[in-house]
Amino acid sequence: MSVLPANEPMANPRAPFYRRLPVVSHLNRSVGLQRGMLVAGLVLTGLFLLTALLAPLLAPYGFSQLADADGNFPTQEAPGGKHLLGTTVGGYDVLSRVIWGAQTALFVIVVAVLMSIVIGVVLGLVSGYFGGWLDRILVVIADAVYAFPSLLVAIVMAIVISGGQSSLIGGVFAAGTAITLVFIPQYFRVIRAETVRLKAEPFVESAKVVGASNIRIMSRHIYKNATRTLPLIFTLNASEAILVLAGLGFLGFGIEPSSAAEWGYDLNKALADTTSGIWWTGLFPGVAIVLTVMGLTLMGESINDLNDPRLRGRKAAGTGGPDPIVGTAAIRAEVSGL
Repeated sequence: MSVLPANEPMANPRAPFYRRLPVVSHLNRSVGLQRGMLVAGLVLTGLFLLTALLAPLLAPYGFSQLADADGNFPTQEAPGGKHLLGTTVGGYDVLSRVIWGAQTALFVIVVAVLMSIVIGVVLGLVSGYFGGWLDRILVVIADAVYAFPSLLVAIVMAIVISGGQSSLIGGVFAAGTAITLVFIPQYFRVIRAETVRLKAEPFVESAKVVGASNIRIMSRHIYKNATRTLPLIFTLNASEAILVLAGLGFLGFGIEPSSAAEWGYDLNKALADTTSGIWWTGLFPGVAIVLTVMGLTLMGESINDLNDPRLRGRKAAGTGGPDPIVGTAAIRAEVSGL
């Protein structure tokens, strides 16, 4: 039989189904500042997702559109009129570029983070459960890969895949592959450590006694209990994926403006505008990056707090409670192998 670890919150089985959903149940258990952080993270993340999914409906123009029925767009026009956030030096509408850029960022998150989760979880389960020479080899490889900076790997991949001039698919694939390679060791470390701990638990021994196969034990008994810390790592890596993509674009190895909108590229082109007092071409893409990363991080930190009974103890009025950073620091230390 599969059991939840001691620090995994259990939803009330009598509550309605929608109240037992992961995010909803966390919201119901949160109070005070903790609830404020979670709500803020959910709102910012929700706005990002809605903007990305509804970009064709929300954007007044296409990401590479330079003219409409009235003629060509003016360059570096101040916010107002038909262009609510102004235009860039190339004549692109800033608002449209910011909205379409959310869609590009979402593509990178889906490609990079989901791929790294799948690969990292599978390798962590296999390595932690079987151990031996396979475990030692995978640990050494993970340590070696983890030493490479994600942005440096992304630059190399962008050059190898598309010569540094990326289309939408090429740019997303380059950034996604590089981020996947760097993020796999993080998921591998966490899942492996949990698997090593869980395989010695009585319920795993009982499953072996009744003749359960290794595949069934890993998939039915260990997997659910070993992946409890993934929401925090997922949100942190999702925000880092956005930063890596923006870094690629800022350094000139990102996605071409005629192929897709990308916040880092727009920041790069806005550098020359700042000395001329043209602030809007760089401000709004930068704000979009900051708000998106902040939303994902706040949501992940809050979910981690609510998954840890030591941090949930802060709900009691008048209790000092442990530092809310303890749980996050512990997971980060485990990821880093400290």
